[in-house]
Amino acid sequence: MGVFALGTYWLVRSTPLLIPPEPVVAARHDPDYFMRNFSVKTYGETGRLKSEVTGSNARHFPDSDTLEIDGVRIRSFDEENRLTTVSARRALTNSDNSEVQLFGDALVIRLPGQDAKGNNLPGMEFRGEFLHAFMDTEQIKSHLPVVLIRGLDRFNADTLDFDNRTGVLLLNGRVKGVLVPTKSP
Repeated sequence: MGVFALGTYWLVRSTPLLIPPEPVVAARHDPDYFMRNFSVKTYGETGRLKSEVTGSNARHFPDSDTLEIDGVRIRSFDEENRLTTVSARRALTNSDNSEVQLFGDALVIRLPGQDAKGNNLPGMEFRGEFLHAFMDTEQIKSHLPVVLIRGLDRFNADTLDFDNRTGVLLLNGRVKGVLVPTKSP
């Protein structure tokens, strides 16, 4: 048995390969599919609409598993079913649409509503040439100048970091704000 094992080992080692190994090719950033005038809807576990993404053109890149969208429009609903709309000239999103980078005339609007405790929440609007929206964690960030409108209040800043869940808003750089007093009941 040992002789047969050594003979088999020698035969396998000395037999030439029929197919030469393929050289490793670096992944190219080329799209593998395109979409035109499309709409993609995502539903939650209960069947409720979670988000809808529409655009004029889209390209999927398999090397980074990202989708680049021209003329993007997004509607997203949070756990309390509050609507947030997003639009921009161009967007780059990851495979599950949880992270969206908006380029050119970026606009994020959260409509007025109520929180889980029944408190009124004013509408919010974010404008800028670049906005980075994190849909699952409800955060918006930008390293470029932005305009924030909350109810009747308006803020301009060089950078933005907003966490909707905690209600924390960080504006940096040259920050200018106009606060409009509200009428008390």
